[in-house]
Amino acid sequence: MALSFAFLLLLAILGGCNNNFAPKEKIRLNEATHSIFYAPQYVAIENGYFKNEGIDLDIVTDSGSGTTMVALISGNADIGLMGTETSIHFYNEGIEDYIVNFAGLTQRAGNFLVARENIDSFTWEHIKGRHVLGGKAGQMPQIIFEYILKKNGIDPKRHLTIEQSIDFGSTSAAFSEGQGDFTIEFEPSATILEIEKKAYIVASLGVDSGYLPYTSYCVKKSYMEKNPDTIQRFTNALQQGMDYVNTHNAKEIAKVIAPHFSEIDIEAIEIIIERYQEQNTWKDNLILEENSFDLLQNILEEYGTLSERVLYDNLVNTTYAKESISKPK
Repeated sequence: MALSFAFLLLLAILGGCNNNFAPKEKIRLNEATHSIFYAPQYVAIENGYFKNEGIDLDIVTDSGSGTTMVALISGNADIGLMGTETSIHFYNEGIEDYIVNFAGLTQRAGNFLVARENIDSFTWEHIKGRHVLGGKAGQMPQIIFEYILKKNGIDPKRHLTIEQSIDFGSTSAAFSEGQGDFTIEFEPSATILEIEKKAYIVASLGVDSGYLPYTSYCVKKSYMEKNPDTIQRFTNALQQGMDYVNTHNAKEIAKVIAPHFSEIDIEAIEIIIERYQEQNTWKDNLILEENSFDLLQNILEEYGTLSERVLYDNLVNTTYAKESISKPK
């Protein structure tokens, strides 16, 4: 009798352990790139938040928002993490099963202006007449860069020379070899250049462009209609990751996500996280707000890549993000 009672007690204990023994649902996530910029996501993975929500997350890292979009629409991914502007362009193609954004991850651009010289009290006037290694035409780093220049009264075509022939990810090497006076760099390239004393970070494109829905999680409309519970549990896990990065210091966060960035020194990871925290890259929730969505469309419209403005309510669903905030922690 005692043995039988002990066995039943063990089953009860196991059944109540954070859902860890429940069957897990496999979700295929395609991320446009692999970056410390997405720290809340990797925290959610390492701290077991997805597992506790009954999710077995399978991540594929792609080569940009365009290829992530292809994975989504072809059915090779369930959820995409990419630039929000991609969903706008896709919607304007008139596809019936369009892409809907349900959680915003970053609210700042993640790029930095890096100079060959250490410039005290940098202003954008310092860039006039200089040679800058920029991004490819029509891609968000270049669009944001030109928006900032124009906002500061600088004509991208007349007041400086912008090199746009170098592939994303290769500008850092080109700059190290002597090309350009400035370069636009994503992390970890910006910090590594600075650590190696080859350059100096003088401005943040994220700060100077304002609050934008730079990267967000999205799904096909049909997937959202069929899988609301899955999306809610996924968002709950992400919100816990967001809570963690907003309540812990860079050293603690770096230690958690380091397994995802074994090629980067832990000290560099800490510097990058601290820099992103200082510029308020991650807010305290995942709600993609209408004012930032409108600013994104303003920037795209000014650059000339937006064929038609899209209604916020058509492409953004905040239900899941709002519900994840209300869940008991």
